[in-house]
Formats: sequence, C-alpha cells, structure tokens
Amino acid sequence: MEMEKITSFTVDHIRLVPGVYVSRRDMAGDTVITTFDIRMTSPNDEPVMNTAEVHTIEHLGATFLRNHGEWKDRILYFGPMGCRTGFYLLLIGEYESADIVPLLREMFAFIASYEGEVPGARAKDCGNYLDMNLPMAKYLARKYLDEVLTDIPDFRLNYPD
Repeated sequence: MEMEKITSFTVDHIRLVPGVYVSRRDMAGDTVITTFDIRMTSPNDEPVMNTAEVHTIEHLGATFLRNHGEWKDRILYFGPMGCRTGFYLLLIGEYESADIVPLLREMFAFIASYEGEVPGARAKDCGNYLDMNLPMAKYLARKYLDEVLTDIPDFRLNYPD
C-alpha cells in the first residue's frame, strides 16, 4: 500500500535550523489546533539530545505549561519528537510562531534555572522515572534560550522553503 508522506516529513531537514515553527494547523470540530515544532538541535548536523535530558525537559516543560496563568487552558500537549531533535507543542487556537516566543522564553528560563526534584520523577508517577538528567536538561534549555529564543530572527520562525 502506498501512503502519502505526512506533513512533517515534507520539511527539508537538511536546511532546518533550531527555531520555533508552525508545523501544522488542524480542525477539531470548529476549533483550530496549532502544532508547533520546537526544534532544539540542527537535524542530521549535530548530536541529538539523549533520552534522559529529553525526558527531564518534557516533565518540567509540561508541568510549567499546564500551570501557566495565561496559557494553561490552551495547552493540549507538550512532548518530544521521536528523532530527539526537539519537541511538539499543541495549542488550542490559531497562532503564529512569534505569538509563543515569550511563553517559550519563560518556559526555557524556568527549566534552565530549575532546582529540586523533577516533577513526576518517582516510580508511582512515571514509567521510566530513573531516566532523568536535570543538569543536562538545564544546560540545553539555557543554550536554546540564549542561542535561539533571545532576539530570534525571522528565519528561525518559518520553515525553510
């Protein structure tokens, strides 16, 4: 059976750089769902993130987003890409990449400065609670914040043509 490529596989990953991209928009009834590609590493060009730091960023990011005063009611999902080069963020509503940069700056600053036990990092709360690396998650969050989100240029907000 021949299948059509899904949208995310049509993006030129050779020219893709770390950034914040609208991956797709879907309708759920009469509500728009915007999926963002939060690309933290350059695909096929630099090492991918290890599962422990990806898992830690997922726990901290999801907890932060679902507790955010302004955005929590619009958050549907925050989780890792299988390729370990970034994360997907699904929001209720129609948004552009620039709309969420302030939220992402807050989230990655939160992760970069986080101290203490990672939320949900206990056997009763998580299926792989030992696979966490807070120091590396903090390092990657700071790197993304400093190199991508601070003064983010337009080419990091729109997929390459």
